[in-house]
Formats: sequence, structure tokens, C-alpha cells
Amino acid sequence: MRKARIFCDGASSGNPGQSGIGVVINYEGETYQLSEPIGIATNNVAEYTALIRGLERTKIMHPDCIEVFLDSELLVKQLNGSYRVSNECLKGLYARANVLLKDFKRYTIRHIPREQNTEADLLAKKAVKQCLQSNHRARSQ
Repeated sequence: MRKARIFCDGASSGNPGQSGIGVVINYEGETYQLSEPIGIATNNVAEYTALIRGLERTKIMHPDCIEVFLDSELLVKQLNGSYRVSNECLKGLYARANVLLKDFKRYTIRHIPREQNTEADLLAKKAVKQCLQSNHRARSQ
């Protein structure tokens, strides 16, 4: 059985503020990374966006099952059905994530401490820095 492990994180400088995502995918002995600025967003929107981008990227690899690791307890509890999604901004992202999850034969979503998600966290923070630097350059011109 081919299994992918996906570590996702979102970061925001302000809430809302300039935001970025970080994703690390481990699949068949290879590691894939994604660091992407997403503009102005809340931290929760950044977290969901990281998950969605990670699922989209993993889907094209065609694993049989996936393990998703998030340091956002809110997202994990929403996706596992313990919490309902009441925030209007998150409802569409939650729905998109669930559609993508159904594309995999099996999946698990687990909460991990931030200390175990450092690589995705660093990639998300790197993307926030890109946003901030880009905005600083734009204002300087």
C-alpha cells in the first residue's frame, strides 16, 4: 500500500495579515515541499489553504492512503467532526478539503504539537516573509 504523509501549516503576520502556507509531503522515499504566499488572510484561512494545497499536490501522486498532520487543533477537530464550522469564511475551505479527502481510499487526520511540525512551519513563515518583503518593495517604489 502506497502511503503519503502530509505536514501542513499556515502562518499570518497579523490576524488577518500577510499570510503564507507551508507543506511537506513524504511519499515513496521522496520529500516534496511547498512554500507559498497567499496574501491577506486569517491564520485559520492560511491553515485550511495549506491543507488544500497539500491535498491537491498529493492527489496527483496517486497514493493509496494518506496521513495528514496539522498543528491546528481547530482544523483537526472540524475535519474529524468534533467541531462544527460556523465561520462563513471557513465553510467553503472546509467543503473543498472534504471533497479532496474523498479522492483518497483511506486517510487519517492527526493533531501534532507545533514542535513536530517545524519544517512546514518554517516554510509557511518563509512565505509570509516573501509577502512582507514584496509589499515593502512596492511601497518603496
